[in-house]
Amino acid sequence: MRKVGRVAPWLLLVFQAQSFGRGVTPYLPLNLEPEIESQIERVLILGDQPVLTRPIAAATVIKALPKACKIDAALCERVERYLARYTHSSGLTHASVEGAHGTGANDTLPNSYGMGSKSAWQASAAAYWQPSDYLLAQVGAVGYEGRTNFTGSMISLGGSYAQIDIGFRPHWFSPLYDSSMLMSSEAPTMPSVTISNYEPFTRLGLHYEIFDARMSRSNAITFQKPDGSYYQKTGTPELFGVHLSMEPASGWSLGLNRLLQYGGAGRPQSPKDLLKGFFNPSSFDNTGNNLAFNSQFGNQQAAITSSFLFPGRVPFVVYAEYAGEDTSRGSNFLLGNSALSVGIHFPRLFERFDLTFETAEWQNAWYVHSVYQDGMTQDGLVTGNWGADQRLFRDDVVARTNMVRLGWDATFGGLLELRYRTLQNENYGAIHYGRYHELTVAYSRPVKGMIVGGEFDAGKDSFGASFTRIAGFVRYNDLQSGLTAAISGLRESSGGSEEKLGEIFIDAGVHRYQVTVDLEDATHKTRDPQKDGYHFAIGARRAVSEHNDLGTRVEVENIEGHSLVGVRLVDYRYRFNGPIALDAFLGAARYALGTPAYGFYLGLGAQWRNVLPHLDVGVDFRYDDTLARDHLLPTDPQGPRPDSFYDVRGAIFSLSYHF
Repeated sequence: MRKVGRVAPWLLLVFQAQSFGRGVTPYLPLNLEPEIESQIERVLILGDQPVLTRPIAAATVIKALPKACKIDAALCERVERYLARYTHSSGLTHASVEGAHGTGANDTLPNSYGMGSKSAWQASAAAYWQPSDYLLAQVGAVGYEGRTNFTGSMISLGGSYAQIDIGFRPHWFSPLYDSSMLMSSEAPTMPSVTISNYEPFTRLGLHYEIFDARMSRSNAITFQKPDGSYYQKTGTPELFGVHLSMEPASGWSLGLNRLLQYGGAGRPQSPKDLLKGFFNPSSFDNTGNNLAFNSQFGNQQAAITSSFLFPGRVPFVVYAEYAGEDTSRGSNFLLGNSALSVGIHFPRLFERFDLTFETAEWQNAWYVHSVYQDGMTQDGLVTGNWGADQRLFRDDVVARTNMVRLGWDATFGGLLELRYRTLQNENYGAIHYGRYHELTVAYSRPVKGMIVGGEFDAGKDSFGASFTRIAGFVRYNDLQSGLTAAISGLRESSGGSEEKLGEIFIDAGVHRYQVTVDLEDATHKTRDPQKDGYHFAIGARRAVSEHNDLGTRVEVENIEGHSLVGVRLVDYRYRFNGPIALDAFLGAARYALGTPAYGFYLGLGAQWRNVLPHLDVGVDFRYDDTLARDHLLPTDPQGPRPDSFYDVRGAIFSLSYHF
């Protein structure tokens, strides 16, 4: 619900720099118009603009257009025609009506604001009025059978460095398109107050987003009596969210996210309580000898995210989210009950195709809580990953989702999309879950001022019930040309030397390591003998200055017969004038035990570049810190502590081939 302070100025400012609207910016639809949303995402990748949160501000797309237009002029023309509807003092920006027929189970459709697969209709709309560059009023709603939510209704005021949105503004805290662990569009939008910036601060490219939202009413907020027994009261919790990120170099961004569920029914909720819970969660959010049950602040989640854009002949973006439902080992900086999500998106394959693959896995204890028995939910639906709605309510099992999506700009016109989702909950408890499958086929095309299309969904849920849904829709499509001439001028004037492309590389080598195991009691740690295992990695990097590179990689180690998979969120390399280079890295690791153990890893390394053409020799010193898993299986230790920890230290000797 953020409307660009008059978007009209951007028609010129996108090409003449300076202050495109020092005023407010509108946000584009989030999971309401997949046809144009997928094209906007393609523009952002081609325009070297990483995205860590959504909805996307129109100003962000405008910033990406100059580079994107040099690569795909037809795509830019479609996107600028869409953006033209925001260039007036008032107007309709979105309208969609859908009729559908569903059979079988009435499953919640992923990322659809709570809509079930058997809903016979869905409608959404948004309109705006902007009397000033610094004030914008929007009216919006999403409705379907059984519920109407005012998503998109808000007042926006302020400017590019501090825009305030009051109303039903959605929040998506993840670079992933399909699964966000903290905040997504799985549940209906909450009313909130948000302050953020769309124009970055300083040379580090700093962005922030802070909101406070009112959650749905809960009858299960828990308190403890003096005798140790528990009782529940009714109240309305608050949800406080913070996103901070930086983009110090074009094409790479790193972010931090926090969520705090608090208050309601007399639970602590003063500003002082909020600050204590935010800055010192281990002391003020976890019960113990110094903190009584009724004094703990609330329910918290945190995540570190990254997005890396590769500007090669076949451009792509690699993105990751490492999240935690709580802290670990009494440290404010270690994430407990972790989740790791990774994706890759190719926006332009063989001219007409785009391809996306994502995978996400989380440990137990997500979206549940001892105080807030309804957990991180809104109207009974999780606020984060859609897969957590495919389980018995309040069951906190380990689970993994996968998604692959293929889009085709059909030669006969229109957009055809295929998408497949799958989910598997672990079956170590009393409840048996089957594998969730969902296949979607969608087609749409413009026809006389409208977008018309249809969608077919079929699948089987985690409880073994099948479902199908067939739908037809009509959406508003403004045909005015808007920015075509300006973009054409940009393409003519933006020539110059091609920036240096990045490189893809493959590593193979040997990992000399030692594992420290803490199964039950920190005073009885064991240190295993040093051993050797294989090392394999695939990654990409790009030069961001004369001597500095940034990139990402996925690496696989064999640790005592179990795979250890790492994803580097930060992968930095400094190249000296000679063949020597030094690197530093930080990532998230998954250790494949009975149930997976997760934790951070970090390290330093050196390379001798081009020993042979395209071949580097390197050594990395790596430390995997406190990989943690809870005791969930019958074979796990049954001691006084419910979790185990693993540290891995070692050196990796490898050959790296880059091309």
